[in-house]
Amino acid sequence: MPADRRRTPREATTRHATNAMDAAHASDAAHTIVVDLGFGDAGKGAVVDRLCQDGTVQAVVRFNGGAQAAHNVVTADGRHHTFAQFGSGTLRAVPTHLSRFMTVDPLALSAEADHLRTVGVPDPYALLTVDRAAPLATPYHAAANRLREQARGAGRHGSCGMGVGEAARYALAHPGDAPTVGDCLSRTRLLRQLRLLRDRLADELGPLPAPPVEDCADVFAAFARAVTLTDGAALHALLRRGRVVFEGAQGVLLDEWHGFHPYTTWSTTTFANAETLLAEAGAPRPALRLGVLRTYTTRHGPGPLVTEDPELTPLLPEPHNGHGRWQGAFRIGHFDAVAHTYAVEVCGGVDALAVTHLDAPGRARGLRICRAYGIDGRLVERLTPGPPGDLDRQAALTARLRTARPALWDTPGRDPRRWSEAIGAALGAPVLLESSGPARQVLRRLPAAAQAGTTAMAGTTAPGGTPVTAAPPTTAAFR
Repeated sequence: MPADRRRTPREATTRHATNAMDAAHASDAAHTIVVDLGFGDAGKGAVVDRLCQDGTVQAVVRFNGGAQAAHNVVTADGRHHTFAQFGSGTLRAVPTHLSRFMTVDPLALSAEADHLRTVGVPDPYALLTVDRAAPLATPYHAAANRLREQARGAGRHGSCGMGVGEAARYALAHPGDAPTVGDCLSRTRLLRQLRLLRDRLADELGPLPAPPVEDCADVFAAFARAVTLTDGAALHALLRRGRVVFEGAQGVLLDEWHGFHPYTTWSTTTFANAETLLAEAGAPRPALRLGVLRTYTTRHGPGPLVTEDPELTPLLPEPHNGHGRWQGAFRIGHFDAVAHTYAVEVCGGVDALAVTHLDAPGRARGLRICRAYGIDGRLVERLTPGPPGDLDRQAALTARLRTARPALWDTPGRDPRRWSEAIGAALGAPVLLESSGPARQVLRRLPAAAQAGTTAMAGTTAPGGTPVTAAPPTTAAFR
């Protein structure tokens, strides 16, 4: 995220309702907001899929990011899909709503729908609604994104190269001209916006390797005919009808305001956007804040990863994550309790945790938990969150983390139960869901102290994929 960014930080506009509920049986009582408490790739797809298993979820709502998401779901019968824009409940026929906070890429969406058909979803678009106010990501955004990343050379930020951040940048600079999903209904308006977009970016960066405007407009119009376009009122009605799972993208440690700048995303990755949507609907039902973590810390691309240990890489192979042309290497480290505790704090706390990859300690016997860093001869057990919007402060924090080294360790051993308990204790929240493999998730009952509305803060006492590549522009995909 560039240092010249100017945007008013979005903060949560509501707090949790205080009525009690049994979180493990929240289908009749509450919405759930799923957020990654790391750098992404913690297993949000599998968690959302498991939450949708009992048939009571009305929809999965996406509330940040765009087509760069890569949420893997592997079913018990061996089907696999990497969810980018469709919600991770799709294989269970749970509908998806893309809110206005989601950046929509119709070309990538068509490629994803094609793959969903091959794994048993006959009509993916019938399960999809999209807010007309959602911004569009286009081939021109993607081309500009990649040109900027190439120009950074050795200082690359680790972009996914999908143009999501570029779409946010353009919307800030040209708010009246940035294309939205609703603009796909008017060919005249859409053509004007796409030409302006292409020409402005080309004037700045040079020729863009992207298809003709007319071809893009044809595909975007076909997209608008194929899916159901809605407004905020439709989402409000949905939230009043029954239980919804909000599926976040990326991770809190990549947040646009609280991540380690400049190795961040142009997206609010905390609970804030989901809670804004709930508040706008009158917060008709309480929401459980569910944070997702692996038993080890990973990062895709450059930026601080204090506990990185190359010796773990061969012991913990990644079937769905690898070196990305734009992101760079997939990196692995020991569980970083300092960084994950920081993530919990900048979120304002969590109600419960989902701990994935509990089989990893059995495969990597030396796996440990880092409790503190050594920085400039000092023991640092806590990173202090700063006010949102101070990117200079976040850049200074990044520089400090470049010199940090693990200094205090905890070794829970190989027993998954000890790992689950240790992570819950370190982050001050109970564990609701445990996962020990791609299709093995176990949902627990939560104690009364962990009910929605009694958010736990870290430090208190308490009991992975590659996005589908978009095909060349064609309207056939939306017929």
